[in-house]
Amino acid sequence: MDYILTTEGLTKKYKHFQALNGLNMKVPKGSVYGLVGRNGAGKTTLFRLICGLQEPTRGSFTLYGVHSCKRNIASARRRVGAVIESPAIYMDMTAEENLIYRHLLLGLPSTKGTAELLKLVGLEGTGKKKARNFSLGMRQRLGIAVALAGDPDLLILDEPANGLDPQGIVEIRELILRLNRERGITVLISSHILDELSRLATHYGIIDSGRMVRELSAGELDAACRKCLRAEVTDTGALARVLDGLGLRYEIVSATEADILGEISVTRLTAALAAEGCEVLTLRERDENLESYFISLVGGGEK
Repeated sequence: MDYILTTEGLTKKYKHFQALNGLNMKVPKGSVYGLVGRNGAGKTTLFRLICGLQEPTRGSFTLYGVHSCKRNIASARRRVGAVIESPAIYMDMTAEENLIYRHLLLGLPSTKGTAELLKLVGLEGTGKKKARNFSLGMRQRLGIAVALAGDPDLLILDEPANGLDPQGIVEIRELILRLNRERGITVLISSHILDELSRLATHYGIIDSGRMVRELSAGELDAACRKCLRAEVTDTGALARVLDGLGLRYEIVSATEADILGEISVTRLTAALAAEGCEVLTLRERDENLESYFISLVGGGEK
């Protein structure tokens, strides 16, 4: 597999805090790579190291085959667009002026692509409206347009849907998918909205306390996510006895509910429970999602 970005033992230590602790990751070319981790896991620090905003304490990374210690890493970074923490836009400029200024900062010989970029992110009709008068979603889309100036191959997005309303989240999602599928841009994205991330990502990296816990593709995640039968009954004690007798795995989730893992005959189950004086109230199939899979790996509490 061709990787656009790899890290090897990447470590970043501040005076009283270690943000990254020997992080190893591989981002496939052409993927939408979702970086999943709780607050303080090291996601933003990783992005800042890749973009050259900070230097690692130890370890290294390779970008487009260029090692981070090589002199030409600066040239490789010019092929990266990023929106980290907040969009890099000027509030007293229009959308078009922001893009023109970005082209000048990059030393690009022409700004003729600005109209196409504005159309791509849905801001072609904003005219002389200043960015300070944009909605949050419009500012996010302008930030992505600014990041796309210079035609990058890798786009890094740090919580791009943070604070957006449902319509804004859909707009950002559709834009990211269009950039990936139509332009072939590799996207490295972090998000707290795991359900939304699961609609985008082709690959995942789950990090905790600055370390990579697991990397997997969307297909591998689907295979790893358990399917179960959620049973609501009048007596979970009776249910536990029956399932133990049948040799089935289960998890009691409340006073009246349990998840049954594995295949089971509903007729056999209800008959066995009836013999125990237990009534089945509801049965429904459930799939483990990205959020529950993440919690099963790193736990649900803050560290």
